[in-house]
Amino acid sequence: MAKNVLVISGSPRKGGNSDLLCDQFLLGALDAGHKAEKIFLRDKEVGMCSGCNYCASHSGDCLRRDDMTEILGKMIAADVIVLASPVYFYSINAQMKALIDRCVARYTEISGKEFYYIVTAADTDKNNIKTTVDCFRAFTVLCLEGTKEKGVIYGLGVWKMGEVKTLPVYKQAYDMGRNC
Repeated sequence: MAKNVLVISGSPRKGGNSDLLCDQFLLGALDAGHKAEKIFLRDKEVGMCSGCNYCASHSGDCLRRDDMTEILGKMIAADVIVLASPVYFYSINAQMKALIDRCVARYTEISGKEFYYIVTAADTDKNNIKTTVDCFRAFTVLCLEGTKEKGVIYGLGVWKMGEVKTLPVYKQAYDMGRNC
């Protein structure tokens, strides 16, 4: 059965290593017959959550008028969500964190989803990237009802743009998308 797959790339670099893995996952999902779309956060305006609590008294509407309303709608409609971020000081980057924080307006509606995570880092030790994956898990597993974590794609030992294309993880991202 075809699924609705949403890939969210937190990479600040178009063609960066995590963004390339997003493209591979997307290609695999499309080749498998799924409806799939990638949101490149760099091209979107997603302001930070101000903690004003406006959303709580306005049916999940945010006081900010930016692209997050559209993104949240797509997250709610998706069956599968891929969250991708380069590792910045052993955590997710600011673009991805802003997106996660802004989900507060309607996070209870992001339920029953399958999640994949893509992380890329210059570091080669998977143990050192645990805190980044834990950031994703804290949001999805601890906050979203009915979450099913389906896989983690680790693009390790990559610094320069495009390096990930030479590693087995490049094909792994395609295969995970195809099998999601």
